Parts: sequence; structure tokens; C-alpha cells
Amino acid sequence: MKFSGVLFVIAVSVAFARGTSRKTLVFPTQTNTSYVVMDAKTNLNLKAFTLCMRAATELVGRREVSLFSFRSVDHDELSVWREKDGSLSLYLQSSSEHVRFDVPELNSLMSHVCVTWDSITGATSFFVDGNKSLTKIYKRAFTVQAEGQALLGQDADSFLGDFDACQSFVGSLSDVDMWDSVLSDSAIQKEYSRQGDVKANVYNWETAQLIVNGNTHVINMEV
Repeated sequence: MKFSGVLFVIAVSVAFARGTSRKTLVFPTQTNTSYVVMDAKTNLNLKAFTLCMRAATELVGRREVSLFSFRSVDHDELSVWREKDGSLSLYLQSSSEHVRFDVPELNSLMSHVCVTWDSITGATSFFVDGNKSLTKIYKRAFTVQAEGQALLGQDADSFLGDFDACQSFVGSLSDVDMWDSVLSDSAIQKEYSRQGDVKANVYNWETAQLIVNGNTHVINMEV
């Protein structure tokens, strides 16, 4: 699928002050056409990362939901899912092999969700509202490759295409940030409380350029 319909480019070069107003993406309905492409500040080639976001959805226990997807031409390099049973999962260069965590289920209230992964040890953990899960081992000695696109709202089965409405995100997303390292537990807790002082250096929500497509709304909300 190529970009179609009305296409909006939102260049956020002047960031909203932390703790005052933040942009929020609203995906009101299930579609295979509503999505956002988020530009990275640097090529990935990641051997470790922390990915955080705030998310709310009322698709509780109904189906799987794509929360974040980084797709290269050939592979799903990195994706985060809310599974049908409400658990959260991380997939690296696979649509089947994954690591799953039983955590509090997303609902209509905004939750702060982070996932951390380290290639050397394979150590992987999720955080929900500052609370850390147990640690599991996944994909040791792997590298998340560059030359791809990050998508919010959809999972692409080909490069920027083949979207499935039954996997689309319906709800609100905000504060999508990524670092090329594993943040400390205390740093993630600061991000949850909006007092973070480690600037996101891969995807930075305050300064990112967003390419918005379909029935997706960008709203500035006081926090």
C-alpha cells in the first residue's frame, strides 16, 4: 500500500514544554488506512534499546493490537503488541518468535509502557506505570537493523503496506520515545512521572516529524 488520501506532515521543531502541553495521536476507529510514520533522529543498528509510550485503548480482550512497529524492506525488525489475552509482547525480526509478559492490561486510562532489551545478555523487561516486570531472556547477539520506518497505528506485512484492520490500534498514543541503551529503573520511573532528564536519542516525541495518514487526529493536550 502506498500513501493515499490526505497526507499531513507535522514537523515539530519547537517542542512543547515538558509538563505543559503534549501532542497526542487519536485513532478513533478500526481501519487499514490510518497510521503515522515517525522519523528517527539516527540510524538504528541497535544492540540495546528502551522504548516508551503512553497508550490507552478500549479494545480490551478482543483482539491483538499493534502498539509500535519498525519495518525494514525485508523484515519486521521490531514490534510491540498487546496480545489477545491482554499481555504485552516484543518481537525482533520475527512475526512469530517473541517474548510475552503478563502485565496489567491496557484500558481506557492512559498507561505508561516501556520495554527494554539488551543484545549482550538478551535481558528483556516491560514497565507499566513505572512498575517493572520480571526479566526474560530473548534474542541474544541480535542487532536491530537500520533502513526502515517506524509505524504507529498499524503493522505492515510489507514495507509501508499490507495493513490488517483487525490488528490496527484504536485509542490514544503519546510520548513515544526511544533510546539506544537500557535506561535505569529510576530513569524509567522519572519518564512515567514526566520528570525524565535523559533525552531520547533515537525517536524523540518532542521533536519528531510525524507523517499522518487516514483518520488519525493530532491533539495538543494539557498535562
